[in-house]
Amino acid sequence: MEKKIFCGSGKKKSDTWLQASINLDKIKEHIQEYKGSKFVKVNINVKAEPDQYGKDVQITIDTWKPIKNDLPF
Repeated sequence: MEKKIFCGSGKKKSDTWLQASINLDKIKEHIQEYKGSKFVKVNINVKAEPDQYGKDVQITIDTWKPIKNDLPF
């Protein structure tokens, strides 16, 4: 399992609203391009307990890549 790359955090404002910030310096080497558009895949998790700064939302880079042998085609 790869080490998690933490790139942001935030707060859960309501059941349907999360507010977060992403550190661009931490994601720049993970930028992907598809059909001329650039994007970064991230995982957003709501923590069970807020940290010392009251942040209860955690953002990490999604580094998962499929293994060619596992693909059905």
